[in-house]
Amino acid sequence: MEQATDMEQATLRHHWLHGGTHQDRMAALPGLPLPQALLDPVDAHRRLRGPYTAAGTMARALTPGVLARDSDLVRRYDIELLSVAPELSDCVPNSRETLTSMALPAERTRYYARLRTKRIANGLVEFFRSAWADAAPRSLVVYNAEHADQSDQEFLAALLRRTDPGRLTVVVCTGSDEQPGEALASALAAYCEPLLPSAAGPVAQLDAGAGAGADAADAAWAYVRAECLPDGPEGGVLRSAYEALPAAERTALHDRRVAELREAGEFSLTLGAVLYHLERGTDPHGRAVPALWAASDHCVVNGFYDAVIDLTERGHALLDGATEFQEWWRFAPRRGLALSLLGRTREAERIYEEARILTTLPSVQMECAYSIAMLYTRHHEPALRDDRLAKGLLNGAIAIASLLPEHVDRAFKSAFYKNGRALVEVHLGDLNEALRLVTECIEDLDRQLTPDQHRLHRSVLKNNRARVYIGLGRFDEALADYAVVIEQDPNHAEHYLERGDILRRLGRYDEALTDYTRALRLSPPFPEIYYNRADLRLTDGDVDGAMADFSYVLDLEPGFLDAYINRAGLHLELGDPDSALRDAQAGLLLDPDCAHLHAVVGQVLAERKDFADAEAAYDRALSADPTLVSALSGRAAVRYETGRPQAALDDLSRAVELDPEDPALRYNRAFLHQETGNWVEALADLELAASLAPEDEDIASSLTDCRRSAAMA
Repeated sequence: MEQATDMEQATLRHHWLHGGTHQDRMAALPGLPLPQALLDPVDAHRRLRGPYTAAGTMARALTPGVLARDSDLVRRYDIELLSVAPELSDCVPNSRETLTSMALPAERTRYYARLRTKRIANGLVEFFRSAWADAAPRSLVVYNAEHADQSDQEFLAALLRRTDPGRLTVVVCTGSDEQPGEALASALAAYCEPLLPSAAGPVAQLDAGAGAGADAADAAWAYVRAECLPDGPEGGVLRSAYEALPAAERTALHDRRVAELREAGEFSLTLGAVLYHLERGTDPHGRAVPALWAASDHCVVNGFYDAVIDLTERGHALLDGATEFQEWWRFAPRRGLALSLLGRTREAERIYEEARILTTLPSVQMECAYSIAMLYTRHHEPALRDDRLAKGLLNGAIAIASLLPEHVDRAFKSAFYKNGRALVEVHLGDLNEALRLVTECIEDLDRQLTPDQHRLHRSVLKNNRARVYIGLGRFDEALADYAVVIEQDPNHAEHYLERGDILRRLGRYDEALTDYTRALRLSPPFPEIYYNRADLRLTDGDVDGAMADFSYVLDLEPGFLDAYINRAGLHLELGDPDSALRDAQAGLLLDPDCAHLHAVVGQVLAERKDFADAEAAYDRALSADPTLVSALSGRAAVRYETGRPQAALDDLSRAVELDPEDPALRYNRAFLHQETGNWVEALADLELAASLAPEDEDIASSLTDCRRSAAMA
């Protein structure tokens, strides 16, 4: 099939095939004008392999071929590939382990941000777009997308948004029994042609009695072996055969399926189908509970928080908190953590309060006090936060920790909770007390533990102390702490990002650029780092590099408002008002009250001599931010052009008040003063402008002319 022309590509879209049964949708596929298939249709149902069921299937199928052709490409995206398909560890080495990824459960005190899955999704999209060598277009069919884990739905949304249908045509298939999540639903609406099976092609006519003559036991086994997913008439026959069996025989079939799945030796199956069948097998309590806990541990380490909530809820459903508290409690902190990180903080607090009611164990009361304190100082929405309450809870946790009998546990827990209280002190505005607490924690652990004990948390403490030093303006000491944590944890991208920010503030631009670039090599696509690097490049005069980085940020994250603001301004500087206006309009869809973008609109319209609309845009900018100097100076220019010099002078005078050391503002105001014969005021502005910009020939020439005119007045 030939490549589509540019005009054809502009009209190409992905496809969303929805409605009917699975068989209907699969039978309709031949009716779609699709290029050669990249893979067999991919099942995204989370019951199969949990998080990244679809993405992992694609990774396992495509990576060996890419590895043989382009090992550097695989190495570039090894974090993403191993996150979604752990089975690839046999052929894809993980070259970027961190203290976070390697920490033992008992020593885990840092967790990935909730946005990590979005970064993984973007990296996967880039990998899969390069997964075949020739230029011929391909197609990809993904079904059961409405039943996908949130991680896969996020990935599919990114794939639809960032993939040219002329290169890879994606067909997403969904039924009508469950709706996709918000991100995927929005992507389906924006980037896909919606089709019903009957409209896409001929629908296979299924025999409602298909399988009816088969042995009932075989039909039931076929249903279980398909993870109890078949739908439609044929699926109904299989399900009926399964449901007709005695309970003991059904559980035996689930046990049989578990054994078969485990024989495959693929870890990701233990995050999906294995758990499903264990929960329905002969011993859910004895076999499913530990398997659910192991799966939740894997997911919490990797930042798959939606899956963590699902798995821990299922674990709790099999346990009685009153009579099996120790097992129940193993799931509770993870469930609370995941709920907190996903913004479901009220639910998280209820988990901790339930634990406090169920037991008097000091260790549990201590951990719950800390976790609830973090809700009130960090995770709750601002209206619910209460730092004094958080401080009281943490003092209680610190008091209990001081009584722990084992010295390593006592030292670690005491430092952990004091570090939490240091965060509260930061929020209360007492940075010196925060510094004292964190330094005390570092010194206590150095004195009481061996160098290899709790390495992660000791790194976290030094990182936190560096942040406090930054707040106190003690940058050299912050840099010293960052040097230590980078030596201890050299593959943790955020360390380089944070140190780069300090170096930039100190004007050490080359070193900051090196740190930002290093951070980007250590992480899946991370929009915030690209944004910071773009801003630094712009400051350092690298216009092309800044434009490339801002554009990539918006490719990764179309909701990144500041990138629109900066790129729009850069387009104006480069003499491309049309692109500036497009960016401004796109940004205003995100924030209709963004003063900077209204000012951009005003400038573009003023250049087009559309003065009435330009002034209206500047008015909107100043209504949102009365102190925006660019809007004041822009409106002044419009008012002057429309014959209102005094109104223009009023705007420029206000702008000068706000930014008295801007020579351009002084120069422009001097021009207006000269227009009205105010030579003294004009001369004062030009003399100050000349002192601020002694190399500016226009200012120097105007100053000479003004002195001459003032002497003659």
